[in-house]
Amino acid sequence: MHYQQNNNVAAAYILASGLLFACMGACIKLVSEEVSNEWVVFCRNFFGLVVLIPIISRYGIENLKTNILHWHLLRSLMGLGAMYCFFYSIAHIPLADSVLLSYTSPLFAPVIAIFLLGELITARLGVALIVGFTGVYFIINPDLQDFSTVSFIALLSGLLAAIAMTCIRRMARTESTTRIVFYYSVICAFLSSLPLYYADPIPNLYFIAVLAVIGMLATLGQLALTQGYSKASVAHVGPFVYSTVVFATFLGWLFWQEMPDMIASFGIILVITAGSVALSFNGAPKKAITNQSA
Repeated sequence: MHYQQNNNVAAAYILASGLLFACMGACIKLVSEEVSNEWVVFCRNFFGLVVLIPIISRYGIENLKTNILHWHLLRSLMGLGAMYCFFYSIAHIPLADSVLLSYTSPLFAPVIAIFLLGELITARLGVALIVGFTGVYFIINPDLQDFSTVSFIALLSGLLAAIAMTCIRRMARTESTTRIVFYYSVICAFLSSLPLYYADPIPNLYFIAVLAVIGMLATLGQLALTQGYSKASVAHVGPFVYSTVVFATFLGWLFWQEMPDMIASFGIILVITAGSVALSFNGAPKKAITNQSA
């Protein structure tokens, strides 16, 4: 009974994170017509770091020492690249498509793990990956006239996020959640500040306020996701991660009248099904935040 209760609480946390991430995506789409992608990415990292500072400070500076800085750097570079691709795609294609294509990271992760962690792909997982990438094909619709290369940018965010996820799995052997989050936040905030030299300024205080909300929503969503994974196994709560797609579809319909057609809807079902299976095999570490593109 106690274990079942933990599963329910974990699912509630994952659903909450899905809603927070979907709202973050909607806010990004809202400001993207007036604010450059460089500013959106930087503010997401900067304000996210502001939210994390009180949490991180409780553990003391001495607990932040690491012997695997190169893994932190690789994870941060991949996560930041995924963020740039994801946020850019949100501005140019339907919100639900952008979110789902970025959530293909569980499909890429087993392949990446072969090279970085020396893991093998089982027959069942291989079938799930084939089904999942077939769904991606239907969503992108490369044979249709309205095909957009931005879809591939969204898909690239999923690939880069998968590399970052694999780095986290490697670091979780020795690193605490606090240490992993600290280096990711600091490195991303610093690196994302560099392109601002070439970016147009933010139009007014309204957009600054929305950008601050984006950073807070992303950080709170990541914390809720981590809490969910800490209370139950990935096999029990992994499928709830795709609630973000459901929430994003609703918000896209509500504010921008975006609805996937029948072919894309079939692709969405395939990706969610295969991604849920892949998540149970990936064994996302309970110690770390897993959504790298948010």
